[in-house]
Amino acid sequence: MSWTVATYVAYLLFAVPITVWVASTLSHNGRVFLADVFDSNRELADAVNTLLVVDFYLLNLGFVILYLRGGGEVVDLTGMFETLSVKVGVVMLVLGVVHFVNVMVFSSMRRRGRNDALRSQLVQQAPAQPPYAQYPPAPRR
Repeated sequence: MSWTVATYVAYLLFAVPITVWVASTLSHNGRVFLADVFDSNRELADAVNTLLVVDFYLLNLGFVILYLRGGGEVVDLTGMFETLSVKVGVVMLVLGVVHFVNVMVFSSMRRRGRNDALRSQLVQQAPAQPPYAQYPPAPRR
């Protein structure tokens, strides 16, 4: 087995488990945010959470597989470590960016849901006034 093939195997042994761990962490903790966003509708939150995890796997594992070939020929142990550090580092950066985007989407959805709930509470609490009540009475002559 050549150094290049050993590098490919080691890269996959690092990158795939890291991707799986990040996806499971996002799935577990994202469920809490989604339940809040969807007003404690657990079925909808779980369905959206599952779709997001599938998308995460498709995107990141696709990137890991496509990035496997890049880096050129590896000729020795030093080259293997250097190539692995670059490859695993890039994968971790991509995972971090995707995670950040997921958190931003969750936060945006949560903020929008809370703003909508606050608006509906304010509308319900507003006293019913006729439209002309805001104008002062006309002066008498």
